[in-house]
Amino acid sequence: MLRKLGIGLLVLLLLTGVSLAVWEPLTAEAPAAPSFQPTDVKIARDKFGVPHIFGKTDADVAYGVAYAHAEDDFSTLQEVLAMTRGRAGAMLGQDGAKIDYAAALLDIRTTTARDWPRLPKDVQLLFTAYAAGLNHYADKHPDEVRLSGLFPVTGEDVVAGFVLRSPFFFGLDSTLGSLVEDKAMGREGGPELDATGKIVPRKDTPLGSDPAANGSNAMAVAPSRATDGATRLVSNSHQPWTGGVAWYELVVHSGEGWDFAGANFPGSPYPFLGHNKYLGWTNTVNRPDLIDIYQLVLDESGENYRFDGQWRPLEAKRVWLKVKFGPFVLPVPRMVYRSVHGPVIRNAKGAFAIRYAGIDQANMVTQYYRLNKAKNFAEWRAAMAGQGVPATNFIYADAAGNIGMFYNAMFPDRPAGYNWRGILPGDRSADLWTKTLPFDRVPALVNPASGYVMNANNTPWVAAGPGDELDAAAFSPLLGIEDDMSNRASRLIDLFEASGQIDEARLKAIKYDTGYAKTGYAKAWMDRILALDLKREPELAEAQALLRAWDWNLDGKGQGDALALMVLRPANRVHYQRLAERPDPRETLKEAAEHLQKHFGTLDPRLGTVLRLRHGEGDHRVDLPLDGGNDTIRASTLWDVEPDGRLKVRHGDSFIMFVTWGKDGTLRSESIQPFGSATTRPGSPHYNDQAPLFVRHQLKPVLFDPAALWATKPRVYRP
Repeated sequence: MLRKLGIGLLVLLLLTGVSLAVWEPLTAEAPAAPSFQPTDVKIARDKFGVPHIFGKTDADVAYGVAYAHAEDDFSTLQEVLAMTRGRAGAMLGQDGAKIDYAAALLDIRTTTARDWPRLPKDVQLLFTAYAAGLNHYADKHPDEVRLSGLFPVTGEDVVAGFVLRSPFFFGLDSTLGSLVEDKAMGREGGPELDATGKIVPRKDTPLGSDPAANGSNAMAVAPSRATDGATRLVSNSHQPWTGGVAWYELVVHSGEGWDFAGANFPGSPYPFLGHNKYLGWTNTVNRPDLIDIYQLVLDESGENYRFDGQWRPLEAKRVWLKVKFGPFVLPVPRMVYRSVHGPVIRNAKGAFAIRYAGIDQANMVTQYYRLNKAKNFAEWRAAMAGQGVPATNFIYADAAGNIGMFYNAMFPDRPAGYNWRGILPGDRSADLWTKTLPFDRVPALVNPASGYVMNANNTPWVAAGPGDELDAAAFSPLLGIEDDMSNRASRLIDLFEASGQIDEARLKAIKYDTGYAKTGYAKAWMDRILALDLKREPELAEAQALLRAWDWNLDGKGQGDALALMVLRPANRVHYQRLAERPDPRETLKEAAEHLQKHFGTLDPRLGTVLRLRHGEGDHRVDLPLDGGNDTIRASTLWDVEPDGRLKVRHGDSFIMFVTWGKDGTLRSESIQPFGSATTRPGSPHYNDQAPLFVRHQLKPVLFDPAALWATKPRVYRP
């Protein structure tokens, strides 16, 4: 017994010694604090807690942006910062370690170390000031710091976050995951391919569980189409409602002429979309082919790859992922590789190199800043021509009456003669692109005769109505531009074409539309369900009859809305992700019908009873009815199935903004968020204060003019 106890103590001491030797907080290296002292910073909180940051300089404002955001969501900001320093695993466990591996594989710190000195001095100062604002908050609130040694952070750390996360918006994370896990590869949200480029069938996922049906809507209306001669812009992004890519609303005013209202993500010193006095824009995700995969030929040692007839050493580096396991943070070794093409992943099928748009560059941080400060269409377009943002559609409008849709992407300058959708040979330079096409090769539709532009994650060839569209034949197929149509896009075109002259009320009715077009994948899918022979299954026959009578609108007012919502979800997933294998109509109908009967005792509960906006616990909880679906313009995209059978929406309509430049030169904007400004602060009055407005399709004023803000007597303080 004593012997066993002695052995146990010895093992415990050994484990303790190893743990102390590699204890992550002790081994993590914190950089020196950035040297920035703000000149003059004020934060004014409006009625809804939205921060209006005032500064003598742009850098002062960036400092205040960081501090205000930390007040509302310091927890998420720390998660984003941990990713930039390879410490997400230490904070979040195995899921975080996957991000750390991606950061090491993409070698983001080498990119930022090289590009940071090259950034314009005003951009460096902006990011340095933002980092200083975060450090100041951490110093004042040490009890909120989640990871020892995380602070201070630097401007270079913040830039690294942009380098890491930008390519994930066009699907690089999915490609990396497929290669690492040795699965068939899905390309840019498309069908899974094997090593020969052939489609591999894939099973559908359970009800409401898939994570990859992201989308957004964007609209701009020119004076020629408006009843009052105004120019209007609608920003309707669909993002997760919490986390590292959830929108945070803010307004900034600088003595150096930076005045802007919009929203950013945690870890950004400026808004990514919104408006200034002169112009505005919003974004939707686009899905061109921006990722190429090369299969390398290795020698017997596996340490060299063949390229143009010669053997080159495969760059190899061991990285130690610091992973939280319960109370311990332990090092896990992984190898990362690189070839002339880019990062390399080795799996059972071989070694695969990845090349992607915007690889190894940090120019997006400059482009966003220049866009914020543009004063006219020419300046804005010049900032876009800088081509730092690797992908995303831009819908533009301005006070002069210009509107436009820009299918922004850093298109690889690919040589003809290769199957760029398949796996490319990695042993020759002939198929290795090194440049991207200039901005004037990007599809763009400016001031169409129809008087409107729109995008809803659909092909850019449909953007302004019949007779006013871009000609797809004028663009090379090597650009890899999608030809998809979402239900949202079909509905937007139909509604705009049927609307005649458009006033503000009509534009809002279009944005909050909950209908499905009786075309495309939705019609084909419903036809399959309605064609089922269910004579021997009376329960399913009853559900089928309910769908046959459904009015094709998820407004929560008609019969069958909840059932239609649930059966349409898998069909949209297959369509949006371009999957080869369709869901089974009978099984889908059966699953939805059983769910509704089990939890609600009927096939036809009210949609708002089933689909819910839920946030918080106890006295801080909201639980409100929602409408719309995963591919309606009023979007309730992704949900979690709760224990009581309700569908808790977590992704869909998020930050919504309406901007109007009047014919008389006036500017007015309104906005709304699903929860509030302080989504992780249950004790804040702004934790859920926007939710009742959000579910009622109502907006709140954006007090962009400082005079309008001061008239409301906001809460004003200095960080």
